[in-house]
Amino acid sequence: MEVIFDFVPHGTWSAIRPVKLALFDMDSTLINEEVIDELARSIGITSAVSAITARAMNGEIEFEQSLRERLALLRGVKADVWEELKKTVTIAAGAKDLINYLRGRGVITVVVSGGFAPMASWLKEQLGLDYAFANHLVVSPPNATYTYPHLSGELNPEYPIVVPEYKQHVLESLAQEHSIPLSETFAVGDGSNDLLMLGAAGLGVAWRAKERVQREAPQRLNGTTLSDLIFLLDGPESGDA
Repeated sequence: MEVIFDFVPHGTWSAIRPVKLALFDMDSTLINEEVIDELARSIGITSAVSAITARAMNGEIEFEQSLRERLALLRGVKADVWEELKKTVTIAAGAKDLINYLRGRGVITVVVSGGFAPMASWLKEQLGLDYAFANHLVVSPPNATYTYPHLSGELNPEYPIVVPEYKQHVLESLAQEHSIPLSETFAVGDGSNDLLMLGAAGLGVAWRAKERVQREAPQRLNGTTLSDLIFLLDGPESGDA
């Protein structure tokens, strides 16, 4: 396990940074997959979409632009595809332990994802999170081309797009709503879409992150299980770690 930080702890970590609000990215963080790539797999265009995803997560193209490009390729995916994905998407190792630990400490837990609302809501239920924020897609009725309800390939304009600035906004607005200092917030993610959120949090950790994020995040941890993050909150002296 590789751990790189910009400060040296004294005593327990929790004594330095008490945490009351924790935000997590979803894809490749709380779950192992990139959901948009799984959608692409369902209609056989994995390579085209995955290539854009990789560039976006490494910050080579703007996230919103990349999202719209990928969604356009997914026009025609069956609207009930989410039920199949719920059977195949896997929750990351240690995620349940980490969330249970945080909930046991009374921490407000949040998933904020550049992915999609049906999966974020499902994950919220699976892990017992307090909030879920993600992108909403337009579903079109059957037509001459697609004889079933399907994804239109567009974002629903009635909802905000989860770009980097919005992730930071969610962190700051929830902290304000619950009267929590930003110094007592915790954020975890792997992509360039997470960098503003990681930078705004009291403790922002890039988890097994993309190359650019490894370089630019406040801290990074490259381990095998999300439960490793408990060490950062409890420290080596705690019997709970």
